[in-house]
Amino acid sequence: MHRRDPITQAPLNPGELGLPEREVPSSKNYTKAVILSGVFGFMGLQHFYLRRWGEGLLDLGLTAGWLWGFLTGHLIWGAVFLVVDSAHALFVTIALLTGNFRDGSGRLVCYPGQKLKNKMGDMNHGSHDARNSQYGHAGTGRQ
Repeated sequence: MHRRDPITQAPLNPGELGLPEREVPSSKNYTKAVILSGVFGFMGLQHFYLRRWGEGLLDLGLTAGWLWGFLTGHLIWGAVFLVVDSAHALFVTIALLTGNFRDGSGRLVCYPGQKLKNKMGDMNHGSHDARNSQYGHAGTGRQ
């Protein structure tokens, strides 16, 4: 059951009102996430910062795998783990740089000035900085 306004009994879910639901930006700092990904991406520190625990543990496992491979003389396995780990780190860094990566809550980690799409795919007017305009058009004064 969806919540309703106590006075008008109108639904409080914007989807029920026929309004597109707005994409909600992450509260995590974009610059910190990109730096962690660019410098420590192979270890997965950006995943822990963004609260993506599973991917963080996967990255740590891949790092342990290629270190084990090279230190114990299993060079082929070390190379396989290193290639997979590097490809994953590169993919995540590019996704962060282009504003297409989500934190552990499913919110976009936005670059400064990034325009968000609503959940139906249309562009919202304004940038993610206008977080207080919950359902209206950010920056236009229209509701």
